[in-house]
Amino acid sequence: MNAHETVAIVMIEDDEGHARLIEKNIRRAGIRNEIRHFADGTSALAHLLDDPAGPRHGGPALVLLDLNLPDMSGTAILERIKQDESLRRAPVVVLTTTDDKLEVARCYDLGCNVYITKPVNYDSFSDAIRQLGLFLAVIQVPAIGDD
Repeated sequence: MNAHETVAIVMIEDDEGHARLIEKNIRRAGIRNEIRHFADGTSALAHLLDDPAGPRHGGPALVLLDLNLPDMSGTAILERIKQDESLRRAPVVVLTTTDDKLEVARCYDLGCNVYITKPVNYDSFSDAIRQLGLFLAVIQVPAIGDD
């Protein structure tokens, strides 16, 4: 994987406290990839779909998606990502306070890879991501002892 192909993590989360906690725990898991944080769906979609430096043009991304955003539903964003030819293979991790079974099923139907309910147990969050092989397959994790 070339340096310019490193995976950007796109975090779409309107709660500043949650965003900081998520980032802290990603860093604690040893993941050094760039994290681009968006507090609403409009700016996140603009980045994902239109930004020349965004994932559609600039290589692979992993999306961390909150469902409850101020301007649109996370499921609408998930749908847009999965309908887009160049984005649909991007793994999407839904992080939300809703554990409504229909909502969970809908997200999986739309193509999310992992659905995690907040407050997140961050150890299982890191494990879930790793076990899915998402971080191993698309995100560069430093090898053990690789300082």
